[in-house]
Amino acid sequence: MSNTVGIVKRVARVGVVALMACASIADARTNPALPDMTTTLREQRVESASVAVIRDGQIVSTGAWGIAGPNRAATASTPYNLASLTKPLTAEVILRLVSAGKLSLDEPMDRYWSDPDLSRDTRRMKLTVRMALSHRTGLPNWRDAKGLAFDHDPGTTTGYSGEGYQYAARYAEHRTGQSFETLAGRWLFAPAQMRTSGYVSAQGETVPIAVPYDDAGKALPVERVTRYNAADLAHATARDYARLLINARNDTGLVASVAAERSRLQADLTPEICAGSKAASCPPWTGFGLGWQLLGFPDSTTMLHTGKDAGAFTFAAIDRASGDGIVILTNSDNGWRVILPILERTGSDPKLIAFLRGQMN
Repeated sequence: MSNTVGIVKRVARVGVVALMACASIADARTNPALPDMTTTLREQRVESASVAVIRDGQIVSTGAWGIAGPNRAATASTPYNLASLTKPLTAEVILRLVSAGKLSLDEPMDRYWSDPDLSRDTRRMKLTVRMALSHRTGLPNWRDAKGLAFDHDPGTTTGYSGEGYQYAARYAEHRTGQSFETLAGRWLFAPAQMRTSGYVSAQGETVPIAVPYDDAGKALPVERVTRYNAADLAHATARDYARLLINARNDTGLVASVAAERSRLQADLTPEICAGSKAASCPPWTGFGLGWQLLGFPDSTTMLHTGKDAGAFTFAAIDRASGDGIVILTNSDNGWRVILPILERTGSDPKLIAFLRGQMN
């Protein structure tokens, strides 16, 4: 669970690797349009990858390569740990509830929920959904053994925070009187037909989730998730997550005012990300919207998010104007190494590729 900006920089550091030419074959027995990624995975020591490609707002191809676990091939039907790609899921649920008048972007969450650790800190009364979804709560990424405490005053600075997303989800539960898993199913998973997605994953009880592997290729224990985490550990197939991307690009389920707020820069990261030589490949502006990192190119805005857990690296992006996008899910600590090669070999947005490569400078 890492800072999105840091992960983007890590993806970029892989550069353009020399790829062996290989024939395009049927990927995971689903669609022959994608090039075979087996050689790329082997070269970069990544156990498996699952990819969904979107063109003009439609899923045009899906595929999977490698192993999802010992003696188990990855397929397009294999769910993966989304890591921090969980956050856009949570944001989408909450923004649909805001659009329906069930929640508010800007009312103090303290009216309905406050974390017991913050009971003696009056700054908790300033916390809002807007702050949580744009990483401006002043809360840390995760609490330490001493409990939850503010790193900064709410609304004064930007700091990547899984705790902020958890806070917003607990607010939604207390405001609506329903569990967050129930809200997610009702407001997102069912209408978006995300049938293999969820926050709770009991490994082996349904479709087995991809087993995580460390950077040396050693299988890691699969964490059995019995209680939702609004910022991490949700699971989905690449196709299901592509459905989320398409819904987000189309502002499905959102009223116009909420859609505009999600696509508006809430936290400017341009000075941090685009300093010095990096400016040449940067868009004019970039930062957090509500649930996504936004890349503000002159002709369009790209919605981007990444995720990193032990034994997992994930990536998703879509151009709001063209409707072209991609989802890449891996089950390896080395997964970041294949993001640029996959983007290049699938003919993904040159502006996005140049931005990621430019972060190497």
